[in-house]
Amino acid sequence: MMSSLDGRIITKRWGDAPNTKEYETTAATFKAEAWMCGRVTMEKDFTKGLEPDLKPVGTPLDRADFVAEHHAESFAVAVDAHGKLGWESAFIDEDHIIAVLTEQVSDEYLAYLREKGVSYLFGGAAALDFALVLDKLGDLFPIRTLLLEGGGHLNGSLLRAGLVEELSLLHYPVVDGAATSPTLFEQGSSPGPAQPFALLSVEQRSEGILWLRYEAKAR
Repeated sequence: MMSSLDGRIITKRWGDAPNTKEYETTAATFKAEAWMCGRVTMEKDFTKGLEPDLKPVGTPLDRADFVAEHHAESFAVAVDAHGKLGWESAFIDEDHIIAVLTEQVSDEYLAYLREKGVSYLFGGAAALDFALVLDKLGDLFPIRTLLLEGGGHLNGSLLRAGLVEELSLLHYPVVDGAATSPTLFEQGSSPGPAQPFALLSVEQRSEGILWLRYEAKAR
């Protein structure tokens, strides 16, 4: 993740052209097979608000995980519990898209994903169990290292579930100041216990950016 000095993560507030190239540079050092974002982040940064083209389905579809033919070595995991995202194709660059859904998603949306060649898996009946999601990602796909790339509510959900092993944080030299901007970890009005971290390394990057790496400690 990249954040302002006060922990906010909406980069469009940080001036005309904030230097975010260090984000991809440092992320690449992890050699991860997949990255994961929530629906709002995917919609804002990747699908540009595209709505799914849903068509009637004659035969009901069961709620079984679907792995499309892909021949991919890297994956983009879209957490979309209610099936809202539209896709132009089954790939973001060379990364095959995997949608994470609940069983409440409509048959029409499942048929739409199949038509697009997008893989999907179910993380729960009505709410997502992220431990189950990670198990399925490892079982169904060649994924061993997953980069969690926001937004704040998704980060907060996995942190609360005890599923964050390491925090890689690029501290951008700007103060956001907007109380409405989400922070790195959002857990709502009923947060889980505080999560301690141990500092692994500090490295100065270009233009005053600090790269901080922390290991999650037992709580």
